[in-house]
Amino acid sequence: MAKIDAFFKLMHEQNASDLHLMAGQPPALRVHGDIERVKYKVLDNDDLRAMLYEIAAEDKIKTFEETGDVDFGYEIPGLARYRANFFMQKNGVGAVFREIPSAIMNCQQLGLPTVVSKLATLPRGLVIVTGPTGSGKSTTLAAIIDEANRQRADHIITIEDPIEFVHKSQGCLVNQREVGLHTKTFAAALRGALREDPDVILVGEMRDLTTMSLAIEAASTGHLVFSTLHTTSAAKTVDRIVEVFPAEEQGQIRSTLSDGIRAIISQTLFKRIDKKGRIPALEILIATPAVRNLIREAKSHQIPSMIQTGKKYGMQLLDDAIMDLFNKGRISADDAYTKSNDKGRFRPLLKSPPTDFTEA
Repeated sequence: MAKIDAFFKLMHEQNASDLHLMAGQPPALRVHGDIERVKYKVLDNDDLRAMLYEIAAEDKIKTFEETGDVDFGYEIPGLARYRANFFMQKNGVGAVFREIPSAIMNCQQLGLPTVVSKLATLPRGLVIVTGPTGSGKSTTLAAIIDEANRQRADHIITIEDPIEFVHKSQGCLVNQREVGLHTKTFAAALRGALREDPDVILVGEMRDLTTMSLAIEAASTGHLVFSTLHTTSAAKTVDRIVEVFPAEEQGQIRSTLSDGIRAIISQTLFKRIDKKGRIPALEILIATPAVRNLIREAKSHQIPSMIQTGKKYGMQLLDDAIMDLFNKGRISADDAYTKSNDKGRFRPLLKSPPTDFTEA
């Protein structure tokens, strides 16, 4: 048993999502969205480095010492998996660990709309889950992949950095590949995947032009592709993808993307008022013929109004989802206001004037 495992057990007992270990500071946990200090001594740089190196492979340590950053996965059998990041900071080494639960929660347990679980049964196309870091994208995608694994009799390939949720083959044959361990890059693995007879492909993140291009191509040639982006709305997701490509290619990409896209889910996590963890609010865009047309014609600014009128297809705006959570007494007015897009709609809910600078 590694010395650091005691911190992971504490993290698990406290139901924390993240563990922060930094030289020059005591340990800290993120519990239900808030950072809480652990009653422990200030961590010494040499002691912490020794503790961290005990759980890292030699190649990861080499990368860390050469670059000052490294990501990898770590597992304590019977407890959980962890997404680890080592980094250098002013006082020495630092590390943050995100707990990945052993059990995958399904769409129903996560409180996701029915239309989200139905995405797992699509025959082909591109589904993108977006949101800021820590918004639960991986958890939502794991639930959808789990649904596909149980409902289909197909081949699922996941390409991740690192592997987070572990999917055991059920109705499907599942192969999970980790960037840096089983393949050099997302793009290389995605190229390879197209020759590996896949039906469903999960690309952990579309980080660059090549990966985006290959993902869109795969979705357009008969595969069901899931991936993530760090954008905050469906319309911004479309723009972000198109803008990555050179100007002379953007028209063609709009056309290919409009053919391949099936849905965009943009989500944000909120602290629950009852202190029972966190809850997601989702914006959902379903690619109807009218939506495809807007993408093709570079009219993504009209997507929000299309979502507003597409409720019968399961579409919803993020602000409507936030207001629904507020009306059900699940989240606070301050949180609803802070994370909404239309501040004016939420300002009357506040007991005192807003103190942020979002409208400055």
